[in-house]
Amino acid sequence: MREDEKCPDCQRINEVLARVGDRWSVLVVISLAQYGTLRFNELKRHLGISQRMLSLTLKELERDGLVNRTYHAVIPPKVEYTLTELGQSFREPVKALGMWALDNLSTIDRARAAYDAESEGQAKSA
Repeated sequence: MREDEKCPDCQRINEVLARVGDRWSVLVVISLAQYGTLRFNELKRHLGISQRMLSLTLKELERDGLVNRTYHAVIPPKVEYTLTELGQSFREPVKALGMWALDNLSTIDRARAAYDAESEGQAKSA
């Protein structure tokens, strides 16, 4: 059986998960879910993200239909971002992922420390 016959949609699934599962996309969705509509600089401040990375992330989330961008023709120009219906449906999986991360931070820290100590010990003995 050819690889593409095993899972014909795996490539498409991979594309979606790569977008919605990346660090900044998840944090943008969490912020918009928590605060509702936010302006670009508000998101930037909340996340501690570079302007370039936030711009790229928002464009991809908008392209995928998760975020809605609203431009207001005022002086100075005002642009707001909010979750679309699809983005709202993504709130629960993102919330679950975020809660899992919070619940397991100390366990992950211990595992990393043990791994690093073991790796360091092996490097010294080599």
